[in-house]
Amino acid sequence: MEDFREVTEEEKPEEKKENAEKKDEDVYEQICFVCRRPESKAGKMFRLPNNISICEDCMHKTLDAVSQFDYNNLLNNPQLMNELNKNAGMPFMGFDMGAAGIPNTQRIKKKKEAESEVKPVFDIANIPSPHHIKETLDQYIVGQEQAKKIISVAVYNHYKRVSTGTMDEIEIEKSNILMLGPTGCGKTYLVRTLARLLDVPLAIADATSLTEAGYIGDDIESVVSKLLAAADNDIERTEKGIIFIDEIDKIAKKKNVNTRDVSGESVQQGMLKLLEGTNVEVPVGASSKSAMVPMATVNTRNILFICGGAFADLEDIVKQRLNLETAIGFNSVLKDEHDKDKDILSKTTLEDLRKYGMIPEFLGRLPILCALQALDKDMLIRILKEPKNAILKQYQKLLALDEVDLRFDDSALEAIAEKAMEKDTGARALRAIIEEFMLDIMYEIPKDDNIGRVTITGDYIRGTGGPVIEVRGDQIPRIAAKQNA
Repeated sequence: MEDFREVTEEEKPEEKKENAEKKDEDVYEQICFVCRRPESKAGKMFRLPNNISICEDCMHKTLDAVSQFDYNNLLNNPQLMNELNKNAGMPFMGFDMGAAGIPNTQRIKKKKEAESEVKPVFDIANIPSPHHIKETLDQYIVGQEQAKKIISVAVYNHYKRVSTGTMDEIEIEKSNILMLGPTGCGKTYLVRTLARLLDVPLAIADATSLTEAGYIGDDIESVVSKLLAAADNDIERTEKGIIFIDEIDKIAKKKNVNTRDVSGESVQQGMLKLLEGTNVEVPVGASSKSAMVPMATVNTRNILFICGGAFADLEDIVKQRLNLETAIGFNSVLKDEHDKDKDILSKTTLEDLRKYGMIPEFLGRLPILCALQALDKDMLIRILKEPKNAILKQYQKLLALDEVDLRFDDSALEAIAEKAMEKDTGARALRAIIEEFMLDIMYEIPKDDNIGRVTITGDYIRGTGGPVIEVRGDQIPRIAAKQNA
């Protein structure tokens, strides 16, 4: 009886095949054979023989092309159209395509959905006041008080304008921002943090790759295409996103150039309508326009554009203008007074930027000028330890996973900041310096389970001593036990 029950309870071959196909569909998604987009982006698929799938857009374009030569009026056949509209993918073509060498596996694995989505700190529909935005930015970004204040007010005004439309029939212009600052001062990090807090799509583009339409390189409209991809092809979310164009100083007008400036002044002219607000047709699910890729129309009127650049040698133009104001007398200004001013970019005017090579029409569409300060030694020390995701906290968390307590004394922080100042690359140098000195420690610590605490000293950073290693005991309990308690 047991053997008989086992046989009857076994699945039939047909049921086994159906269950296997159903399980396969839960893990994999189909890819369109023509435009190569997955089912999650292209939508419903038509299934053809030999495991070939075609999305609705490509199928409709194919049928439109075939209809021009439809002498037998096949497309007016109701039975044929009903077969095509079924998502089950009943074959409508009676010939075998396997001989053409078409691959049978047109699938990719589906992405696993996040178990718990991180809720945004701010709601753009009810945007908080600027001082609340700045207080939240203070938790992640050290210093740059004036820059954080300017950006908080600009973001507040922009999204208040987006959520309310027009007030009293007065159309409010956009608050596009132009950020100036030396390399490593936190321009990109500030924008990325702001987009994460607002939970809006963010696209970061590099202006060095942009060229005028028709030339080799990225089209100007490709920055909107990146934002559409960041918003998972949701046009409504895209039109409320943020586009950060980095290295904007690289498209400055070239001096003494007789040939056509396709990556400089022409790019600035091409971005004028984009910054002001216009309808842009961008490809969906692809990086370049093609006849077989569907297009979407995105209105850039409510997209916040933030342009940033280091603007090398701009200090010389500012100093030249300030030195012209010098005079003779008791109230005069010395010519060398501005030579040692590290915050010289905060005195930049639109006239200085125009002399640098930015055209007046471009500067007029970036009304807010935001200058970031160069990082000094004290700010670098604060960056190491104060922000929520500070560099030191990251390494302490890494060693805490090995139940080791990592500490840095004050002399070590000063030594790291001094080495970073020598490199003159801003906050980017901090991680490279710490990684260099933490390499041996992170290599040796997993060998010995008795190590409980490691203290990094200034002598170790300067190369005149070593770290202080303490063995685990009653005074240094296991970190995991402390956390569980």
